[in-house]
Amino acid sequence: MAHSLNTTPSPATGPNQPKLDTEEIWQARADLAACFRMAARLGMEEGICNHFSAVVPGYDDLFIVNPYGYAFAELTASMLLICDFHGNVVSGSGQPEATAFYIHARIHKNIPRAKAAFHTHMPYATALSMTEGDPLIFAGQTALKFYGRTAVDRNYNGLALDAREGDRIAAAIGDADIVFMKHHGVMVCAPNIAEAWDDLYYLERACEVQTLALSTGRQVLAVAPEIAEAAYRQMREGDPESARLHLEAVKRTLDRSEPDYKS
Repeated sequence: MAHSLNTTPSPATGPNQPKLDTEEIWQARADLAACFRMAARLGMEEGICNHFSAVVPGYDDLFIVNPYGYAFAELTASMLLICDFHGNVVSGSGQPEATAFYIHARIHKNIPRAKAAFHTHMPYATALSMTEGDPLIFAGQTALKFYGRTAVDRNYNGLALDAREGDRIAAAIGDADIVFMKHHGVMVCAPNIAEAWDDLYYLERACEVQTLALSTGRQVLAVAPEIAEAAYRQMREGDPESARLHLEAVKRTLDRSEPDYKS
């Protein structure tokens, strides 16, 4: 299902070459690698097809992304690529998967607030994207974290193998943080890696619980809108710090069993 990029990436050269060996950029690489590893542990990836990206600290026209051909469980900080919006690999060995480039480059270019963008075919969220109507029912407390923050891209158009499809997906996201891509999967956009991970994790948990509730055959009852809105605001106030602590916990867990993620 994965496709290699049609362009021929080449490293940037010349006097204006970006300085990409800073401690801040390495930390972003390590944080993203931790997200890949934990997503693999939790079964949130699919083969070599899914992709996470983050804008390079200090360079709004460059982004970090996983290389084509590797499972999430294999990835390390040093294996991740840094690409520009034209398909050039500025740092790293290999190239991004084609849909990874065309989706993530256009999202980061067209939606500047999306400093991190995580795309998966994680099973419960993807299953709900295949059903009639809006995928997420705001019936459980975890789902309320996403109240008013979701969009649905209802116009599945095949694989994203050109910039036009990347632009279409970016337009479908609009002002939302979460987009359910009908017949496809989900995309999470966030101001940083920690919040993208936190949203991705809790989104799948909310979708899992909803799927279990639907499997009973009984009606799933949504929370009243005014209560859902109030609960969302209660959660949102502490979300950035909670997300930071969540990612730190992920890294401590990995440090005990697979510390090579940050190599």
